[in-house]
Amino acid sequence: MSTISKVLIGIGIICIVVGLLWPLLSKTSIGRLPGDILIKRENSTFYFPIMTSIVVSIVLSLILFLFGRFR
Repeated sequence: MSTISKVLIGIGIICIVVGLLWPLLSKTSIGRLPGDILIKRENSTFYFPIMTSIVVSIVLSLILFLFGRFR
């Protein structure tokens, strides 16, 4: 099997897992962490998830590090 087919299969499996876990993930506080910027005005809302981005980046970095380590 070629490398690109393995990558596509891996992406598909990740999408399936995230889709199955989505109802559980939507009930957590991901996306509403302390440090996220939320500005509400009369007619508009601005949301910038700084801490959420940092947490997701750290988790993905650890996962990719572990995959690379055991490869």
